[in-house]
Amino acid sequence: MKKILIINGPNLNLLGKREPEIYGNVSFEDFLIELRQKFPNIDISYYQTNHEGNIIDKLQEAADSFEAVVLNAAAYTHTSIAISDTLKILKIPVVEVHISDISQREEYRKFSFVSDHAALVIMGEGLAGYTKAISYLSKL
Repeated sequence: MKKILIINGPNLNLLGKREPEIYGNVSFEDFLIELRQKFPNIDISYYQTNHEGNIIDKLQEAADSFEAVVLNAAAYTHTSIAISDTLKILKIPVVEVHISDISQREEYRKFSFVSDHAALVIMGEGLAGYTKAISYLSKL
């Protein structure tokens, strides 16, 4: 069974409550139940943190325990050279996901330190972007 880790960054623990007009009104925990039902042959693990160093630690650990990562680094997407450096050394594929279309948002959100190291970038598809990411990774 393929093992895939989803890592969500800062404030994504507030999905369903935070700016529902941008992020929707479903919590990630509720969505995760649905996602696991759609992919019963994939072991999907989930980790959320508001701390940059924890994302780096989890990415480093993932290299030995998972076949792929879905990463929504949230605000760290636009600021973290440290996460970018970690992604450079990973030997497993990473799909970058953003619930909103960051290319259509504030100027400072348009640049991603993650994209250059991602096998695929998905943005602006809401939570369905995670489904698309798992589907893509399941075929690798």
